[in-house]
Amino acid sequence: MTPRGSLRGDELAVVDLFERAVPAVVYITTLAERSNVFGFARSTPQGTGTGFLWDLDGHIVTNYHVLQGSSRAEVVLADQSTHDAAYIGGSPRHDLAVLRITPPAGVEQVAVGESDSLRVGQSVYAIGNPFGLSATLSAGIVSALDRRIESVDGTPIEDVIQIDANINPGNSGGPLLDSAGRVVGVNTAIASRTGESAGIGFAVPIDTVRRVVPRVIATGRYQPPRLGIQTLDRLSRGIVRRLQTTGVLVLRVEPGSGADAAGMRPAELRGNDLIPGDIVQAIDGVAVGSLAELQAVLDRHQPGTVVTVSLWRSGGVEQIRVRLS
Repeated sequence: MTPRGSLRGDELAVVDLFERAVPAVVYITTLAERSNVFGFARSTPQGTGTGFLWDLDGHIVTNYHVLQGSSRAEVVLADQSTHDAAYIGGSPRHDLAVLRITPPAGVEQVAVGESDSLRVGQSVYAIGNPFGLSATLSAGIVSALDRRIESVDGTPIEDVIQIDANINPGNSGGPLLDSAGRVVGVNTAIASRTGESAGIGFAVPIDTVRRVVPRVIATGRYQPPRLGIQTLDRLSRGIVRRLQTTGVLVLRVEPGSGADAAGMRPAELRGNDLIPGDIVQAIDGVAVGSLAELQAVLDRHQPGTVVTVSLWRSGGVEQIRVRLS
């Protein structure tokens, strides 16, 4: 036998990255209550997924779709201990959910990074449990940024990271790491006709996770920031097209909202005619052309933030300042 010798420096770096991160990665089994012919209920396995320990209080981040339709979940830690997990809450529009276990002594949390500085071509690493095979590492690169995919409630998830690392069933909810071992995304979906990896995977960026998860932990749900207006997408598109402009029609202004305080003007019904009021065209310089785009732009802000809203008003363009609620 020929001695192998030392691993190369780049190999050692990946080995070290995996060994540091994997203690915080968990295996999730979801269960559903089903009744037998005699009417007795029992828990049966429904699906599997991945998650990771967000903090030392035992909060675990995963995908919302991993838990969807289940009645309870069990979590297996890196030491192979099994724990019942309580559902804290989630955000279907971001495909993110939070579980909580009673953390055993010595539990470790992930190192959280940021995704805004990611660049196409840089190395990334996905850890998950594909097909029930725990603690599996896949390596690849960031193949594209600023993708948009559909969430489980049909709304778009913005700024999604596209990767070529293998993502298969069971990987959902696992961490996407950069070469420094920091979590930069949550692996959430693949583009495939067979349901198995075809070299295109997607991850929710960690900057989104950092906005959503603390609010879910605090309140059990994610409440998106709001201008305080209401619209109807189909009606809005028709009127905007007729006026040969772009944006989202303000159909109603909610009393006491930031839009109300800023003097935003809703449409008026005069007889059988709808007279346009304001049309929201941009938030802080980012153009919006539909209700989904408006919600996606607002989602980048915190409630209480003051934003600059560009409006089409009576044939001209004006800017007002609105405090989000």
